[in-house]
Amino acid sequence: MNAAEVAPRLYNLVSIVSVQEEVKTAVEANHDNNQWWPLHVDDWRVRMLVAGWSTRVSYAMIDVYAEVVKKSDAYGWDALTGFQDQEVVELVRPLGLVDARVRYLRSLQAFVAASQVRDRHLLAMPADAFIETFATEVKGASYKVAQCAALYARGYHCGVIPVDSGMVSKLAPLLGMNVGSGTLAHERMRLLLEAGAAVDSFRYRALIAEREYRVTIPDQITPTWWLHLVLIYFKRLFLNPPASPRVCANRPACPAVLDCGHRPRRRRR
Repeated sequence: MNAAEVAPRLYNLVSIVSVQEEVKTAVEANHDNNQWWPLHVDDWRVRMLVAGWSTRVSYAMIDVYAEVVKKSDAYGWDALTGFQDQEVVELVRPLGLVDARVRYLRSLQAFVAASQVRDRHLLAMPADAFIETFATEVKGASYKVAQCAALYARGYHCGVIPVDSGMVSKLAPLLGMNVGSGTLAHERMRLLLEAGAAVDSFRYRALIAEREYRVTIPDQITPTWWLHLVLIYFKRLFLNPPASPRVCANRPACPAVLDCGHRPRRRRR
């Protein structure tokens, strides 16, 4: 599948789901200052850290996670990397999976230090190269984590569309994407989404204005951050609930997607 094939399917889906009030409300609440990756964190290294720590944290735990982010930001990178492991454990204990989160910090610490020694300017690297390097060199950082780290470190409007597991398993089939499975599936889907978004950048900006989204987007850029949020909240609100009656059972064949009147066929005995 290439960008020419992805673009019309992606735009058609987004044009339908972006009008849903639940999606619009969630996007507006998280676009200009995201609850998961807030603007008050200004150190790009701490941003990469808490982006990785956001994995395996449910939406119901957003307040708990936000408190960990606030504390991490207050400590700062130098203090965090100077902590003993047990001190890090106490910091991330509310999030669970403490051993994995400590290992991620230590590997990220080594990654940043090695890049400085090699005079490798991480934020100056092309996003694709950064994600590949991050996923390869940071232990416990899959492509999904690398994408999140890239986006948060570089800023919301850097052009990266992070892809989580639910997008691969539920949204990709809806779009007719065959991205495979495993960690590489996240990267394949990201590249397809970003290519499709670039094709229809002007149409998405027009759609945002037409739907009167109260969001701030810099001029002359593809609204990838808005698109990511529309997709992620559509997935969370409509695809995550089991057998949602509002989502067409005949997807991806049915272009209506929502409230189209189709019903699943009963299996013959």
